Amino acid sequence: MFGFLALFSLAAISSEVNAHGGVLSYKFDNAWYTGYSPYLSPSGQTSIQREWDSYNPITNPTHAQLACNINGAPLGQQLSATVAAGSSVTAFWNPWPHTIGPVLVYMAQCPGPCSTADVASLDWFKIDEAGLITGNLVDGLWAQGQLVSNNNSWTTVIPASLRAGEYMLRHELIAIHTSNIPQFYPNCAQLKVTGEGNAVPNSTVKFPGGYSRSDPGVIIDIYAAENRGQTTYQIPGPPVFRG
Repeated sequence: MFGFLALFSLAAISSEVNAHGGVLSYKFDNAWYTGYSPYLSPSGQTSIQREWDSYNPITNPTHAQLACNINGAPLGQQLSATVAAGSSVTAFWNPWPHTIGPVLVYMAQCPGPCSTADVASLDWFKIDEAGLITGNLVDGLWAQGQLVSNNNSWTTVIPASLRAGEYMLRHELIAIHTSNIPQFYPNCAQLKVTGEGNAVPNSTVKFPGGYSRSDPGVIIDIYAAENRGQTTYQIPGPPVFRG
């Protein structure tokens, strides 16, 4: 009996681990960076990505650690990727199991070195978003479905006019396939942006603070009779900075 229970527990843990996930690697033009591995010891890991504790989601839109996921601390050997404003970044997830919900990408300038920044105090601006692309809320094509079709990846352009400096990059998937229980999957990485731009986005939010339970795109039952045929979805957060 003990052996059966042990195997059952391991299977349950494995199922939970495989059920969700996060960003595992990044590609900046031709430079590749491996992300943090949450199920390994942080000791000895080197990455541009901030720590995150597990593949499990955050389900509270006002969670104290919504900015960069549970923990969100810098590694002892923390790197920052040097990237030119106007260039592209592609994030790669584990095989993503969810296809209903938006993809959002934020940045925030650090007041000094990002390795010492408190991510909850940063002013985050949105540089990319996609939600319901075609069809209705239940059967339509969502950005996360597109991400899955594109080898579990999403490509975004760093705003060309952005002022040079140290920035945090925040990718977030919000899975809304469970009625009225959103699942937030944020991951952060550190950047050093180069270029001649001088733009400073002014439409910013803090995390927590950027979302609330009253936001229509956060707490939603897509299967409710009044929503099933709906062909629009309001993506939460500030407007996208198009610089």
